[in-house]
Amino acid sequence: MLPRLPNLVWLAALMVAGVVVATAAEPALHERVDALIEQAASGKPVAGPAEEAEFFRRVHLDFAGVIPTVEEMRAFVADPAPDKRTRMIDSLLNGPDYAKRMADWFHVHLMERRADHDLWLSWLERAFAENRPWDQMAAQIIRGDFRDEANRGATFFLSNRLEKYGQNTTDYPGLTRDVGRLFLGMDLQCAECHNHRLIDDYDQADFQGLFAAFKNLTLLPGDYPAVEEGVISEKLKYASVFTQKERLTGPRVPGRDEIAIAVFEKGQEYEVTPDKKAKQPGVPKFSALEAFATEIPHSPTFSPNFVNRLWFLMMGRGLVEPLDQFHSENPASHPEVLDLLAREFVARGHDIRWLVRELALTRVYQRSSRLPEGVESLPEEAFLVAKQRRLSAEQLLASALRATGAELDAAAREELEKRFLKAFANEPKEPEYEFAPSLKSALFVMNDPEVGRLLEAGPGAIVSRLVAEPDAARVAGDLYGAILSRPPTTEETDEVVAYLKGQSSDRTRALREIAWALLASTEFAVNH
Repeated sequence: MLPRLPNLVWLAALMVAGVVVATAAEPALHERVDALIEQAASGKPVAGPAEEAEFFRRVHLDFAGVIPTVEEMRAFVADPAPDKRTRMIDSLLNGPDYAKRMADWFHVHLMERRADHDLWLSWLERAFAENRPWDQMAAQIIRGDFRDEANRGATFFLSNRLEKYGQNTTDYPGLTRDVGRLFLGMDLQCAECHNHRLIDDYDQADFQGLFAAFKNLTLLPGDYPAVEEGVISEKLKYASVFTQKERLTGPRVPGRDEIAIAVFEKGQEYEVTPDKKAKQPGVPKFSALEAFATEIPHSPTFSPNFVNRLWFLMMGRGLVEPLDQFHSENPASHPEVLDLLAREFVARGHDIRWLVRELALTRVYQRSSRLPEGVESLPEEAFLVAKQRRLSAEQLLASALRATGAELDAAAREELEKRFLKAFANEPKEPEYEFAPSLKSALFVMNDPEVGRLLEAGPGAIVSRLVAEPDAARVAGDLYGAILSRPPTTEETDEVVAYLKGQSSDRTRALREIAWALLASTEFAVNH
């Protein structure tokens, strides 16, 4: 059953027709988004704009994957130009680190720490550098055509999920579920054996229609990701565990028509006949994956799901929560905003960089993470105050290296990366959606000797650089600026001055302890 969402029938028709909606007479998208969010606030207090240093750190982490340098932060704060935030957003989106940052996030988001592969990571980075439309990227991932050398890396999404672990069979249901969750916002796991017991919109046919294609895949051995698709000559038989009534379905994407299976005479099913002796996989004339690559981007929930996840990336919470629960009984916190974003995203040809820019220009994104004075709390789903967001293990490592100024060779950095991933990354197959401090990560930052060595690793390292600085107030400013990307408060400066004065017999150790305390703070570990 098709999830009933606002205007999705119109949206689907728009996508099929390839219509571009003229919006020249309307305000910019970010202005319309802000108007809808603030209209829904119903008079509730709203946090003011983020301070300059807070905003600057936020956009650097989001679009470059790393905190800014203290010199960059100070220059931005001192810049009197009224358009400096817009110029900084544009500079970062067109800068050298944007594609890698997006590739890192989408890798973690789509693969959920299962594994990585150089071809997959380079494919993602190249796609974001080119600003490849999301419908094209998704089609290349779903198609998984390893013969397309330029897009071979995209096959890793499928191939990794087809790998067997121990004595377990290939997890075709898990692959089916992940496609529904990540590309359509629909977690159909509980609809595998019967209609979903809690969500009326999710039928068993929705799961089985996807399963009909993905159960037909085989992982191919080799040095790069490769998947072989078998011949489909008849519909899939399935039955509810409750009724035992047999039903049939061909390959089908939820919300779309069933795909007609093209049947050929025996011996004529392949464009390229498989040859086991030559280790040549076959290429069937009818490809359900190829059909899915076309159909999935036209699903009514495809574009709403993507804009919801991009909103989550930048705001820390989706308009629809949980992210993979798109159905009529779980409406968006702001249905008009979700509908507007999805329509405009389609009209702009699924342009990711354009949408990221529009979201970054909103007052919602640029709000302070401090509650308005006198206000004890605001509902997260109202988006009236910025939500603190966890940094990924990759962001934490890059930021720790930049903050400390450590000089490491490639081998030392690779070893440190393993330590950061072990301490901060979630377990495989567990989405990284919330900031979840753990004893493991706290003990790592507080006690791991390699983290401590960063503070004095080379003449440019922060402790080595500041040990000869006689002005303790300046030391405080440099430490807070380099590590937390902001000037210290008067109270914080006084604390640093007093501590250094009391530890004058071993100034190096005192500086090291202050810097380590800042690195170990929650403030360093979140984007706020």
